Amino acid sequence: MTTAMTYTVGDSITMLRRSLLHIVRYPGLTIFVIGAPVVFLMLFVFVFGGTLGAGLPGVNPEGGRAAYLPYVMPGIFAMTIAGTAGGTATTVAMDMTEGITARFRTMAISRAAVLAGHVLGNTVQAVLGVVVVLAVGIAVGFRPNTSPVQWISVSAMVILIAFAISWLAVAMGMASKSVETASNLPMLLLLLPFLGSGFVPTDTMPSGLRWFADYQPFTPFVETLRGLLTGEPLGANLPLALMVRGDHDDRVCLVDGDLREEVGALRTSDIGGWVSASQTRAHSSGARDSASEQLTNSRASGKRARVCGAGGWTCDRG
Repeated sequence: MTTAMTYTVGDSITMLRRSLLHIVRYPGLTIFVIGAPVVFLMLFVFVFGGTLGAGLPGVNPEGGRAAYLPYVMPGIFAMTIAGTAGGTATTVAMDMTEGITARFRTMAISRAAVLAGHVLGNTVQAVLGVVVVLAVGIAVGFRPNTSPVQWISVSAMVILIAFAISWLAVAMGMASKSVETASNLPMLLLLLPFLGSGFVPTDTMPSGLRWFADYQPFTPFVETLRGLLTGEPLGANLPLALMVRGDHDDRVCLVDGDLREEVGALRTSDIGGWVSASQTRAHSSGARDSASEQLTNSRASGKRARVCGAGGWTCDRG
């Protein structure tokens, strides 16, 4: 296992080097990915900033532009990260349509490394873009109220968001039947920061759009970055951004025998099925105790059962 992991890591580093070489050899795409958010930053701050900033809660209309700059910076960060998805999806689609992926399959390399190279390369590009946007923002007057610990949290959050978007971009590239489709499909991601709290408060939106803006995935990301950069309370935004749920997914999978008895909020199934406690909150222990009792009974009867938690499958053969 250790040797296989070592080969996978080594192959991933090689594929990462390949992705970085593409960035260096084709600088036009990188310049566009980084330059477009800078243009949007200048546009929203110096053209729309005075009016949009005056509408923020508790802001003096005369200082609208100065108040809007720290508000819009997290939205520009999110747009920067989302903008890198197009290049990755296009590159993945090119590899698949031009036969490079088929060539990789004939080579003694890890299949996971091919995708990992794209993901890591896009993550590096996205982080670089955020750094450039942050530098431009500081140059035009952005002054974060951030402690060293909060800067570490901001960096970790940006990397996590970029990593997640990179995997989504790879999936889009693999699902696309042509390079043109792969280049256009990620454009939908660029709309999400606009249809959220990235540029204006969601309270100012119509009810239907506000509902979407409050619950779409970019809003917790933006609000978390905004809270970390300005020193505002994070509230529930950080757990939402990290997808930390209040419930715990316990599964009891019966290999032999069956379980037909309802256990609290658990679902029951026949042989080879599973019983899920995903609808049971973490503080509700009744259903979990019942599940443990059912598992104990299955052990006593000599049945094999598997318990699935966040760490994966653990097999108990009774």
